[in-house]
Amino acid sequence: MTKPDLNDRTFRDQIWQRFDGDAWEAFDQLPPSIRQRLAEHVYDAWSVNALMLWKHYKRIYGRTQRAERALMRYLDYCERLERQDFATRYAAQYGIPYPHDAAKVSVLRA
Repeated sequence: MTKPDLNDRTFRDQIWQRFDGDAWEAFDQLPPSIRQRLAEHVYDAWSVNALMLWKHYKRIYGRTQRAERALMRYLDYCERLERQDFATRYAAQYGIPYPHDAAKVSVLRA
């Protein structure tokens, strides 16, 4: 497991396990659609972790659009879990709902 990012002030290390590896090399090995999706996500999905997941989905579905869609759905699920955890912690700390959720707005994508 890698050292925590000193600029990251979230609780991500309590939710996820980050695997070691060259982040840029891993990112470059992903299909273009997955790289695009990672760039749009609200959080840093850690490209080494995403590559490990990509290899898993390729074993199941082959290198197909179905595998890409399955991975994107899983990444979206992880994003929702992380946002939900953040909103829960925000509400506990400040006593009010997370403003983005209170406004009932969707995630802004590029």
